[in-house]
Amino acid sequence: MAEATQQVILVPVDFESASLKAIHKAKELGARTGAEVVLLHVYQLPVYTYPGLEPTLMPGFHTEVSAAASRALEQLASQSGGLRSLLREGDAANEIIAAAEEVRPAMIVMGTHGRKGVAHLFLGSVAEKVIRKSETPVLTVRSSEPSS
Repeated sequence: MAEATQQVILVPVDFESASLKAIHKAKELGARTGAEVVLLHVYQLPVYTYPGLEPTLMPGFHTEVSAAASRALEQLASQSGGLRSLLREGDAANEIIAAAEEVRPAMIVMGTHGRKGVAHLFLGSVAEKVIRKSETPVLTVRSSEPSS
């Protein structure tokens, strides 16, 4: 468990407009409260299973995906004012909750796509899962773009 020397606002990002708005909102809140804004990106490797086919990844694929995710996150952190960033692999909602348990942020600020109906049913909502499971307060920021 990390010791809290400064309050933290944790911002899970997926590089889409909703998470970019969440970074902006977190930076506003951080400026008012003196909290450090920390970006978190969670990636998940695709796994396909079919009868008679063992799920495997091409050699080096994991390393390439991890490196690409790391580069994208570092670039976003730099463009956002040199923010600290964390990279994790796995299920997004579960990894956000786990990171929050480790970092102990004062708040999680995250974007939501605002999907409705069938799109929400099939795609689920990482934000909704985090809200339900998190002991940390969660502020959601909706994308202003139309959702599908």
